[in-house]
Amino acid sequence: MIVQAAIPLLTEYGSAVTTAKIARAAGIGEGTIFRVFADKEELLQACVTEALSPDHAVRELDAIDVSQPLPDRLAEAAEALQAHMDRLGAIMGSLGHHGGKHPGTVRGAGREESTSRVRAALADLLEPEKDSLRRPPEQIAALFVGLLFTQPRTDGEPDLTPRELVEVFLGGALTGSAS
Repeated sequence: MIVQAAIPLLTEYGSAVTTAKIARAAGIGEGTIFRVFADKEELLQACVTEALSPDHAVRELDAIDVSQPLPDRLAEAAEALQAHMDRLGAIMGSLGHHGGKHPGTVRGAGREESTSRVRAALADLLEPEKDSLRRPPEQIAALFVGLLFTQPRTDGEPDLTPRELVEVFLGGALTGSAS
């Protein structure tokens, strides 16, 4: 509860947020924070760990109705995963973790486990179409995540919407009239 109350405040104020402000947002006394966390630094680390966790994104992916057409499922998945990355970027940016070594379990087994869990949830969304896919759902999921997270930004062009990204992913780069 404390971490959940702190995350939006960290996004807004960065590490300058006070424990008093966090306590008010959580509806608790400030002393309660220090019964749970040794100090403010430990609380900030718990917030980073929560932001890095794929749990929220996996829950959102698991909630997508697999009876929808595949483009709709993938567009919802893209929105959920982009929101996850936006939350992560906001927390890391507000705490000054630009590039370099991130705290928490961003590297090593934690990162691999996170990526695997997201890919597995995405593969589950692809499973109903597995006989129509050129590759196994797990590999298609990995390709989709790779495309989603590495979209190049182009000058003068707006970013692809989740729906546009899905259209290019499923239909390729050529229009129907191209040969």
